[in-house]
Amino acid sequence: MSNLKDKTIIITGAAMGLGLAAAIECASRGANLALIDFNAESLEKAKASIKEQFPQIKLITTVADVSDESAVKAYVAQTLETFGRIDGFYNNAGIEGRQAPMTEYDIEMFKKVIDINLMGVYYGLRYVIPVMQKQNYGRIVNVASVGGIRGVMNQTAYVASKHAVSGMTKNAALEYARYGINTNAIAPGAILTPMVAEAFVQINPTDPKSAEAEYASSNPSKRLGLPEEVGKVAAFLLSDDCSYINGQTIAIDGGQSNSYGNI
Repeated sequence: MSNLKDKTIIITGAAMGLGLAAAIECASRGANLALIDFNAESLEKAKASIKEQFPQIKLITTVADVSDESAVKAYVAQTLETFGRIDGFYNNAGIEGRQAPMTEYDIEMFKKVIDINLMGVYYGLRYVIPVMQKQNYGRIVNVASVGGIRGVMNQTAYVASKHAVSGMTKNAALEYARYGINTNAIAPGAILTPMVAEAFVQINPTDPKSAEAEYASSNPSKRLGLPEEVGKVAAFLLSDDCSYINGQTIAIDGGQSNSYGNI
């Protein structure tokens, strides 16, 4: 499949997990990539792996903290300078924070989660959208979470930030669809990424696999998702194939959110 051939796509949080899976999928479809991550070592490994698999694509990397507005402006400018346009934006970088009841949550960690998960996504939208407006074309995929469509025990900061991402997605869709820009969000459930693995360690430090199995047992699919399954949905939403999908938050969770009835 080459439905992203020669499209330029920015991916934040690209060094591992959902970002890396999306980068691999987009590269397999012919996209040129601007990969952004805070972890320089992991980002370099991701770049080498993708170039080895798909030597024909153009790829640049930028080490950046998405909660730093000037760093976001810089990665957008670098992408535009290198490729001349920005066709797609996978606004993915985020952290879970820590697990604690609402009234016991560490205030500084709460602010950090909001800075990365909410402000980082907002800065990306703020500086990518004007580029897409000038082109009269763009595809944006914000990464929310099932924590953006329901509550999650002991994760107040994460849930608040991801609900905000879903809300911003709706507003961007309303405000910029007239410019040929489609903005959607995805809401992954428990996908086997390093961040989710760490969450299970927090839940059960002595036996995280037990916590993982317990969580999977309540899923209609009786398993956790894989990063590449999310990557395929993201690639679709970044392509021309989603020409009339706009302002949606799409759960990717094996059907588990149907138990809550609040999408």
